[in-house]
Amino acid sequence: MDKVFEITAKEVTVQVKDERTGVVYSRTLPIDYYENANVLKLSGENLDGSSSSIVFYSARGIERLKDLTGRGADHDSCGTHKPEDQ
Repeated sequence: MDKVFEITAKEVTVQVKDERTGVVYSRTLPIDYYENANVLKLSGENLDGSSSSIVFYSARGIERLKDLTGRGADHDSCGTHKPEDQ
């Protein structure tokens, strides 16, 4: 069985170091966190209560997205297609 890489959380802790003073601040925020080998997604609410997300794609995720939209390399990644199918 393949091991699946996935991390989920209902809150995140952000730690920043102020450039001017050098003081480190930590804040725990109610942000949904989702990460796998292809993507990191942060979701929360805007000031008006509507949902909002920020998505970061890994290099692997970008290549998979290109493949799904027909913009990837023209190759048989699974080795099951006949030459006339390509």
